Amino acid sequence: MRIGVLTSGGDCPGLNAVIRSVVHRAVVDHGDDVIGFHDGWRGLLEADYRKLDLDAVAGVLATGGTILGSSRVRPEQLRDGVERARENVAALGLDAVIPIGGEGTLKAARLLSDAGLPVVGVPKTIDNDIASTDVTFGFDTAVGVATDALDRLKTTAESHQRVLIVEVMGRHTGWIALQSGMAAGAHAIVVPERPFSIDELTEVVGRRFAAGKRFAIVVVAEGAKPRPGSMDFETGGTDVYGHERFAGVARQLAVELERRLGKEARPVILGHVQRGGTPTAYDRVLATRFGWHAVEAAHLGAFGMMTALRGTDITLVPLAEAVEQLKTVPAERYAELDCVL
Repeated sequence: MRIGVLTSGGDCPGLNAVIRSVVHRAVVDHGDDVIGFHDGWRGLLEADYRKLDLDAVAGVLATGGTILGSSRVRPEQLRDGVERARENVAALGLDAVIPIGGEGTLKAARLLSDAGLPVVGVPKTIDNDIASTDVTFGFDTAVGVATDALDRLKTTAESHQRVLIVEVMGRHTGWIALQSGMAAGAHAIVVPERPFSIDELTEVVGRRFAAGKRFAIVVVAEGAKPRPGSMDFETGGTDVYGHERFAGVARQLAVELERRLGKEARPVILGHVQRGGTPTAYDRVLATRFGWHAVEAAHLGAFGMMTALRGTDITLVPLAEAVEQLKTVPAERYAELDCVL
């Protein structure tokens, strides 16, 4: 076979591990040829690629980012480019295309699959919001980075008697906020699934200081919003890709909590540090397993499918199922935490 692989959307720890696994399984075990498209879907649409052999992926297992590069393509560009993608796949003699990406990438993969292209998807997102898989690689690394940051911030918050509002990634779901906040013992966790009440949040934080505590740590997902009418809140509109722009929930919470509590409050934005750097051992293993099974799916002709973790097993699920809905934090998880608002 001849297989094309690409990485699209935001970068994520473990992408290179998938690429490496695809190459090793395809080249060593099946005698396949593998090419990698540069910068995601753009590379496929423009036939911009490189050959991937064992030398090309040597030493990348523990490397963050993606050796192929990534980019975002507007949905209308991809829809208009379906025929060009089909022509390039045929011209390059590809028997399978393996796109690695999150919700947007998988929707694009489904679009191309529905158009008859031989596609096997691999899910990735640090947000862990793909419903058809128990976990996505990159999530464990992001939670670890956020937890380490929260541990470190506790000492400086206590030294200066401050409230620190730590903003982590999570556009639509609060998995990183929930997991890292729980692991670090945060005093309040705010997630997109539940619009927060500024009154309740002020009460929770205020109780700590009333009890003689010297600081408080609040973890908030970037996509969290207040209950309608509970406080003035800025929004940032949408970008050219249809993604919501955020105006800084941590910054706005810091201003409001400081005004209400009379305590110094500072926002801390972890940002892209959560997406970069060395993947954890768990993410390397999961990414490697996803790549291995994606190649096997291609050889079985199981196109229009996506690799997924179910329990401890890697299975295949239809791309149509994978993009039906996001995996949000379920209500029962809130019952485990008194500090989730």
